[in-house]
Amino acid sequence: MSLFDSTRYGDAVRRILALDGDGLRPMPLEGGDASELALKTLGATSAGRLFPGSYSPDAAMGGLWLYFSQLEEAHAIVQNVPSQEGSFWHGVMHRREPDAGNAAYWFRRVGRHACFPALAEAAAGIVERYAGLRFVVGSEWDPFGFIDFCEEARRDPGPAAMRAAMEIQLAEWQLLFDFCARPLD
Repeated sequence: MSLFDSTRYGDAVRRILALDGDGLRPMPLEGGDASELALKTLGATSAGRLFPGSYSPDAAMGGLWLYFSQLEEAHAIVQNVPSQEGSFWHGVMHRREPDAGNAAYWFRRVGRHACFPALAEAAAGIVERYAGLRFVVGSEWDPFGFIDFCEEARRDPGPAAMRAAMEIQLAEWQLLFDFCARPLD
């Protein structure tokens, strides 16, 4: 399914992501653990060193902290990124707390993001593989519908809904991370 390739972001980022799934591991809808080595490595570097010449180094760094389920660290970064990407990561972070109302607030600030069309396409493909889900993906990505779907999956964590939500969340992470972290030409 995924075309995500951690080598696009330089050797340092590739090594960090290799500590847990190479950017291919579905993240939990809330909570989660991370390797101590990953956290130590992230804490010892900076966005500027990891993402020189990228579109949004700080937003990419916030995304890395989210990948490793470190919501407080991610929040400290993304709340200071005054862009759609900062608001997008902020919304994802609050959805994972879980704080659906706060997540919706930040997604309202995002508006329509350049990642949304690809995310809608990826989510539709994921939903298609699971029978009986109560999540419909239209031609436009609906971050508010996804917040609701994640809330339902948490309340009644049937295997299909939980797996689908985690896969969609991973696709979301990969697309936004790539948007923020890929070096500009």
